[in-house]
Amino acid sequence: MINEFREPNIYLINTEDKKNKNIAIKIALVVLIIITLILLIFVANNSINIIKNNEIYKQYEEQLSILKEQEEAERQAKIPKLTEQGMQNIENIYHCDTKRAFLTFDDGPSSITNTILDVLKQENIKATFFVLGSRVEAKPEVVKRIYDEGHYIANHGYSHVYESIYASPQAVLDEYNKCNDAVKNAIGVPEYNSHLFRFPGGLVGGKYAEIKSQANELLKQNNIVHVDWNALNGDAETNDLSIEFELTRLQETTQNKNSVVILMHDAPIKKVTAEALPQIISYLREQGYEFENFYEIIK
Repeated sequence: MINEFREPNIYLINTEDKKNKNIAIKIALVVLIIITLILLIFVANNSINIIKNNEIYKQYEEQLSILKEQEEAERQAKIPKLTEQGMQNIENIYHCDTKRAFLTFDDGPSSITNTILDVLKQENIKATFFVLGSRVEAKPEVVKRIYDEGHYIANHGYSHVYESIYASPQAVLDEYNKCNDAVKNAIGVPEYNSHLFRFPGGLVGGKYAEIKSQANELLKQNNIVHVDWNALNGDAETNDLSIEFELTRLQETTQNKNSVVILMHDAPIKKVTAEALPQIISYLREQGYEFENFYEIIK
C-alpha cells in the first residue's frame, strides 16, 4: 500500500493566520474603544461632578457671605451711634404728635430682671435698661440676655453712691466710662457705647445740682446725652408698694401726655414693679400708647 503524502497548503495556513490576527486586532480595537469610552465617560462624569461641586461651593460661599453680611448688619444695628438727629430727638423726647411710651428700668440688673424680661418678651415690647456697672459685673449673663433680646442698654453710672459719682464733673464721666466698660465685657461687643446717661437722682436739683450741670456739659463734649423721665410708677417714692399704688401713680403722671418716659426700677426691693408690669403695659395700650425704646431715638 502506497501512502500518499500531501504537502500542506501554505496559502491556506497564511490566510487563516491572517484572519485570526485580524480578528484579534479587531477584538483588541473593540476592547480598546470600550475602555476608552469607559474612561471618557468616567472623565466626563468626574468633570461634571467637579463643575457641579464648584458651583455648589460657589453658591455656598455666596450664601455664607450673605449670612455674614446680614449678621454684621444686625450686629451694627445694635451698636448705638449718636448723630445730630439723635441729639435733636433726645431734646424733643417729651414732645410727639402721636402717643408713645418708653419703659425704662434703673439700677439693674438684679434678681428680678429675668422676670421683667419674661414679661417684655411675652408682650413683644423692647424697653431701656439704665444699668449700674457694679451690678453688670455681678450679673453679666443677665446683661447679655437684655442685649440679645433687643432691649437698649443705657448707662446709670458705676456705683450709685452720690458722694463718689458727684465728687466732681470728671468723676461722673469716669463712672460712665467704668459702667460702659462693664457692659462691653458682659455683652462681648468691644465697640459698644450707649451714648445715653441717666443721672442718679435725676439731673435737676439736689445738693449736687451744680456738679451735675457741669458734668452734663462734660458728657456732651464726649458725645454722651442724658435723659430723665416725665412719668413714673411710684416705685422710687416708697418701698411700701402695691400693684394698685403703682397703677394709680402711672395714671396720674401720664395724664394728658403724648410722649412718656416712664421711670421704674429693677431691684429686689422693687419686685412689685415686675409683678405690676403686665397691668402697666395693659393700661398703656388701652390709652393708645405705642412702645418704643431708645434705639428709635439714638440714631
